[in-house]
Amino acid sequence: MAGKRHETPVLETVKGRQKSPPLYKVVLLNDDFTPMDFVIEVLQQFFSKTREQATQIMLQVHTEGAGICGVYSKDIAATKVDQVGAFARQHQHPLQCVMEES
Repeated sequence: MAGKRHETPVLETVKGRQKSPPLYKVVLLNDDFTPMDFVIEVLQQFFSKTREQATQIMLQVHTEGAGICGVYSKDIAATKVDQVGAFARQHQHPLQCVMEES
């Protein structure tokens, strides 16, 4: 009687690099109505910027029309955009915050 060989399947590991998820820039847009101090407050409160960092970004928004607040994963960026929008509306400012893929 010939013996049957039971072969155990062999799992091979595939060495490869997983692709990192895309990152998104959170950007504040300039307008003619939102006070500069409010923009600084937003940057400190929602993006953990120091007063100096927040002032630099605010000046960039003011002079160039937009300023990058930070780079985050999609979910975190979307949450920050929503938080800033809600905070601006609550204080009756038209400040716009958007996210762009890096």
